[in-house]
Amino acid sequence: MTPAAATYHTEAAPMGWLRRAESWLDAKGRGAWIAAMVLGFVFFWPVGLALVLYITATNRWSRSMFSACRTKSHRADMQRSAWVATRPSGNTAFDAYKSDMLKRLEDEQKSFEDFMARLRAAKDKAEFDAFMADRAKAAAAPQDDAA
Repeated sequence: MTPAAATYHTEAAPMGWLRRAESWLDAKGRGAWIAAMVLGFVFFWPVGLALVLYITATNRWSRSMFSACRTKSHRADMQRSAWVATRPSGNTAFDAYKSDMLKRLEDEQKSFEDFMARLRAAKDKAEFDAFMADRAKAAAAPQDDAA
């Protein structure tokens, strides 16, 4: 067998397309793996189960996709950056500006959250009023037919 034929033979082997599919899914990211699992469960549940088992057996997600969240250094970096943001800088003018800016941002956030709550309440009221109007029309319609 020539080297070119041997290369072609290994690429055409049954595992060739599986490896290509695996590398394609890896390139697309976690969403592609999730979509493949869901589609596997929808069309033929053993395929979805096989994908779940494969992902957990190969430790695929914990290796690259979630590794940053699990490391102690990442948590320490987050705590350190939160501490750095709140500690005084030594410059009183800047510290006053920073505290005023943080207070203003907190007030804006609170007012925005209040606005969103009012907006949700108004939307819910409008939907409820429309429902009640439709219900009243439906209740009135059989009486008109009977008369």
